[in-house]
Amino acid sequence: MDRISAIRNVEDALRKFEDGETDLADTERRVAAVLRTYATSFDGDDDVFRAVGDDRVDGSVVVAPSVPAARERVLATNGIDPNDADGDPPADDRPAFEVERV
Repeated sequence: MDRISAIRNVEDALRKFEDGETDLADTERRVAAVLRTYATSFDGDDDVFRAVGDDRVDGSVVVAPSVPAARERVLATNGIDPNDADGDPPADDRPAFEVERV
């Protein structure tokens, strides 16, 4: 799915919600499905990765050029600075996880 198709599908979901044809839960599911489809068919130099492990990051999906970059993006998208020099949170409190290509 290309970006324009994804945007159109999200707009369609929002329009149906605004018109009362669907409820919020259905709209959320539809928008999430569009995003998931777009991300997993992402066509570019980067790959799509999913975090597997600690509940704080498990299931996070990111687009990145490599496994190390994917790990950093997973941490960043979950509010954890992977390069925080003062150790906040401490290294032993950081989530334990792996990333796998989707």
